[in-house]
Amino acid sequence: MSGAGQDPPEDPGPAIVSALAPYLARGGTVLLAVSGGPDSTALMHAAALSCGAAALHVATVDHGLRPESAAEAEGVARAALALGLPHHHLRWAGARPATGLQDAAREARYRLLAACAGTVGAGLLLTAHTRDDQAETVLMRFLAGSGLAGLSGMRPERALAPGLILARPFLALPKSALVAWCAARGIAFLSDPSNEDARFGRARLRALMPALAREGLSAARLARLAERAARDEAALAAAAARALAEAVRAAEPGRLALDGARVAALPEALALRLVDRALAQAGGTGPRRLERLERLVLDALLPALRAGRPLRRTLRGLLIEARSNGVLTIREAPRRRGGREPAGAEAARAAGASELLGKGGDATYIGLERDDDPTAAGKGPGAGEPRSPRMDR
Repeated sequence: MSGAGQDPPEDPGPAIVSALAPYLARGGTVLLAVSGGPDSTALMHAAALSCGAAALHVATVDHGLRPESAAEAEGVARAALALGLPHHHLRWAGARPATGLQDAAREARYRLLAACAGTVGAGLLLTAHTRDDQAETVLMRFLAGSGLAGLSGMRPERALAPGLILARPFLALPKSALVAWCAARGIAFLSDPSNEDARFGRARLRALMPALAREGLSAARLARLAERAARDEAALAAAAARALAEAVRAAEPGRLALDGARVAALPEALALRLVDRALAQAGGTGPRRLERLERLVLDALLPALRAGRPLRRTLRGLLIEARSNGVLTIREAPRRRGGREPAGAEAARAAGASELLGKGGDATYIGLERDDDPTAAGKGPGAGEPRSPRMDR
């Protein structure tokens, strides 16, 4: 994303082709996520023109949220077939939630796309997210109170499922470049009315972007912030991983013993990340809330370790215990009297940790990305109110 602060030349064609080239040059089967809007339509047509050794498939997720969605997906199918590309119409079945609709739709979209990629043997899934989408994501996460990893926004590449990489080749390009590319070639595209629907937080922020840009907070600057945050977060995450490896004194399934003195000597930013990783390694369940982790580590654990005081706390179904001998242990919290599990344990299991969405990987301090963040600015109870950001947002 090194070019996030620069607009493409007047003719966006070379920039679009150049952005796609590294991904298509890998060969193999590539799945294109195409909704029919200008961004993904440009992705489909540009990829068809310069596919190289790659075998392209097109998939459209039909969420069924609007009466026109099925017809729109069929329109994408006709356009794909006219380019000689096989098309897959993916339908979201099942009940719709009363709140958090966009979040649920996003999870369904990636689940369906990953399943389709598995069916066609694709190891690469390309989406058409642009610099504008990145700017909106960063702004939403800023409003949610996210830390560096959340402010890193969407990654240009990440693992979506075993054997499947999700990549965003256009993340450094403004949406206007893709619209102009389609217009110059007479390529028709759709306009999704939900993009302007003020019920959704992302749409409300999108409407504010022109005014923010006039004050200097442009999409380019927000994207540059994401680059810088990602760069710094990567360094801190690597340092925390090394610090955890050095601090471990004993490790077994469901239990870690750490050198408390080593943890106490760390800067707060590294101590937070180390404990977050340790909780994940010990089998922690439930949502990874930043403010809860900060209360545990900054307000309780580090002061206790530095003063040599014993401490017992629970978080994410685990017992964190600092002992007077300097050993810090993290293990499964004991069941309550009567055989009941700690509060929230059953709900945490029901929610699960989705490998598809990357939540089963190494902990990264609000780093496991989400493309939308209805917690920050969505619709529903508590929307817009201060709350602790999730560690994966």
